[in-house]
Amino acid sequence: MTIGTPWGRPELYTDYKQDMALLNTRAKTLGVAAILVVAALLPLLVADDLLVILGGGLVLAIGALGLNLVTGYAGQVSLGHAFFVGVGAYTAAVMAGDPDGRYLGLGIDFMPLWLLGAGLIAALFGALVAPLATRLRGLYLAIVTLGLVFIGQYLFFEWNDLSGGPQVGREAAKPELFGIEFTVDNGFKGGWTEEQKLFWLFLAVLVIAAVAARNVARSRIGRAFAAIRDRDVAAGVMGVNLTHYKVIAFTLSSFYAGVAGALMYSASGHFTPESFSLLMSVQFIAIVLIGGVATVSGTIMGALLIALLPRIAGELPAFVPFLSSSASEHPNVFEFEQVMYGVLIVAFLLFEPRGLFGIWHRVRTYWKSFPFSY
Repeated sequence: MTIGTPWGRPELYTDYKQDMALLNTRAKTLGVAAILVVAALLPLLVADDLLVILGGGLVLAIGALGLNLVTGYAGQVSLGHAFFVGVGAYTAAVMAGDPDGRYLGLGIDFMPLWLLGAGLIAALFGALVAPLATRLRGLYLAIVTLGLVFIGQYLFFEWNDLSGGPQVGREAAKPELFGIEFTVDNGFKGGWTEEQKLFWLFLAVLVIAAVAARNVARSRIGRAFAAIRDRDVAAGVMGVNLTHYKVIAFTLSSFYAGVAGALMYSASGHFTPESFSLLMSVQFIAIVLIGGVATVSGTIMGALLIALLPRIAGELPAFVPFLSSSASEHPNVFEFEQVMYGVLIVAFLLFEPRGLFGIWHRVRTYWKSFPFSY
């Protein structure tokens, strides 16, 4: 069906199926394709030190997508995301670890297997915690999930055979697939560096995770999440099984966190129990709020901004004289970086509650209607 010009109206929806499509307009299809092409070519265009930061942002985006499913789409406030990230990291390390080594290890080198295992074990813990969400909500649920972080830190600190102990840690799972050693320079044809190969790996996993999250959001499960988020009592009266869908939300969120944890330390090759602190949970909350609640593209934008924050803070002493780059002097860029999490959260909640996605949406709407005001 075409209306108006001889070429039709490509953005005019003529049925519900088109409205709910993954990419429901030609502009979105072309835009996503262009972004993916640019992202795939990026490792050939930028320096390796910047690729490390951007690659970290891609991994953060995978974990934040999970948090956005449970908090943004389903409306269940969770402050325990760092716990599930830690479960995923340690699961991958154990599965890929040396069976004859100092710490627990199963010797499973096949990357898809330990990556999937990390997600499934984290999802199992999420499913065990999920029943609490049916009894609690709001602040009470946030406090309970916050307790998971401290429980997890206790286990990680005390279970030395698993974690290696505080300030010691253990080796992360090494990503290798079909002869490609992602953590070794020139480990494959073409002479690509470690940073380039890891970026492509993280990008591929993120694309799969983002498409899956978007499909969940536009499915029957996603509509149930939205009903629970907007008014769970009304959703229950309308026939939505609150317990069932809250369990699904926490399980999916934990799976994403576990996958992110398995990949997060593959570049550095080492991690310690101190890594999975409350600050990590705050970091993921900041990504969701800054990027945009209940949006996939906004989550990715927020993750990249948070990943770039240390780099931005490191450049500030050249422009702000009273900031020091030394940790022994105050105020320094490391303190400023932590303060910026809170500042950005407050600023976006006050002035742009829809986050970076909201800014992009307003810019897009303006140019779509230009030169008309409405």
